[in-house]
Amino acid sequence: MGAEVFGADEQTARPVDTLRWVRLAEEVLAAEGVRGDTEVSLLFVDEVSIADLNRRFLGKDGPTDVLAFPIDEEPAESGRSPDSGGSGPGFTAEALDHPTLLGDVVICPAVAHRNAADHAGTYVDELALLVVHGLLHLLGMDHLDAEEAEAMESKERVLLARFHPASAPGPASAESPASTPGPASAESPASTPGPASTPGPESPDNDDGVPPASPPQAPA
Repeated sequence: MGAEVFGADEQTARPVDTLRWVRLAEEVLAAEGVRGDTEVSLLFVDEVSIADLNRRFLGKDGPTDVLAFPIDEEPAESGRSPDSGGSGPGFTAEALDHPTLLGDVVICPAVAHRNAADHAGTYVDELALLVVHGLLHLLGMDHLDAEEAEAMESKERVLLARFHPASAPGPASAESPASTPGPASAESPASTPGPASTPGPESPDNDDGVPPASPPQAPA
């Protein structure tokens, strides 16, 4: 039995096809050899909520695009920028008698939409990149140095090419490309996502100073 991903859209700023991203996450975990009764949460939240998580767990001000919360791991900083990082918990792909909580990936669609033009190219591709990036952090990948960053970006490119060809719209998707202007965000603070057992985030991604990259490559 493969990993089971639980998705929830807790924001209204941007449209999110939650089922689409749950399926992508399940495909990525299966491709990475995750077996047994494993559970992952994939949460989409507003800027107020992710800024609160960023401040409470990492002491940083302002919203970010993605946070990864591994279970049973000390909080460690490792965003998409190459000058910040920490190791993830890794994963032992063994069948267990009870579900294993791998962790949570928390994404802010409003920030993803704002960053898309300089990162993955479109809003949809940016969400795909953030899903894959967050999952790889849960599985222990990092980019503390150039070698690690290159390995992680290479893995992201492979997985995105296999499961999310760039700019390929999904059927019945309500998501729009980054070039499509959306209404001003009016989201209200949401309750803090994630189970009570979640100890802290694996990684925030900084909104500023991330160099652009050609889609679907992750920023260096």
